[in-house]
Amino acid sequence: MDKILDIDNVDLKIISLLNDDAKTPYTEIAKKVFVSSGTVHVRMRKLEDMGIVKSATLNIDFSKLGYDISAFLGIYLEKSSLYDNVIEKLKQITEVINAYYTTGNYSIFAKIICKDTNHLRTVLDNIQRVEGIDRTETLIVLEESINRPIQFFDK
Repeated sequence: MDKILDIDNVDLKIISLLNDDAKTPYTEIAKKVFVSSGTVHVRMRKLEDMGIVKSATLNIDFSKLGYDISAFLGIYLEKSSLYDNVIEKLKQITEVINAYYTTGNYSIFAKIICKDTNHLRTVLDNIQRVEGIDRTETLIVLEESINRPIQFFDK
C-alpha cells in the first residue's frame, strides 16, 4: 500500500500550520488541531519517517546579509548525459541555492544569489567554466512577488 494513503486531515493540518511557521511549538499546533501535543509529536515523527517532512527551514532575507542580487540561470548542457557531473560541480558553488532538472529550453534551471553585479559576473564565469555546460541565460530578479508553501486548507 502506498504510504501517502496513511496520512489524514490531522496530518495535513499539522503540515499546513508548520508550513506557515516551522518554529510553532507542538503545544500550540495541538490546540489548533484539537489533539494532544504528544499526538502532534508522534504524527510529525511518522511524517518524517515516511519522507514527507524532510526538514524545517528558515526563510532568510538574503539582502539583509548583503546579497542584493537574485537571478535565475537557464543552463544548456552539451549532452543530457552530463547532467549528474554538472550538478555535482554546481553543488560546489555556494551561490547556487536551487537547481532543477527541467524540460523545455533549459536542461537545468538554477537560482543564484550574489552580493552585487561584480560578484554575479564572477559566479557566472565560474558556472560557465563547468565542463558539460554549453551556455547559460541569466534572468535577474527585480522583485519576488510570491513565495509561499502550498495550502492544504482554506484559512
